[in-house]
Amino acid sequence: MRRLAKAKPQREPTIALINIVFLMLVFFMVAGTLAQPLDKTLNLVDTRDLEGRAPPDTLVIHADGRLSYQGADQPDAAAYLSSLSAEDRTVIRIVPDRALPATDMIRIARDLRGAGAGKIMIVTERGLE
Repeated sequence: MRRLAKAKPQREPTIALINIVFLMLVFFMVAGTLAQPLDKTLNLVDTRDLEGRAPPDTLVIHADGRLSYQGADQPDAAAYLSSLSAEDRTVIRIVPDRALPATDMIRIARDLRGAGAGKIMIVTERGLE
């Protein structure tokens, strides 16, 4: 009579999976805390009340719709573009006042495009809130 060999019990692969998940958890916990937290007594600089100054190569659109370039008032978009070289007309940067209605900004952007402006970029303020 032949003896039947006992079948080896199969190991569950879930132990290996649990180990991998645990190692990933530890990795992300360590990676997420590499940056030192700010000191609790540190007060960051507040720039909300500082008067901003537009970059020198931008068209400023004031709250009342008035245009100015390098401190000089511009009668309209066409007059502003006529003072620029063909190369400078390819990218126009505008700085709108925060209180400028969106409809006025769109109208001025259309006027710039109609007068021959290429790409129009709006320069804005980036804040940490």
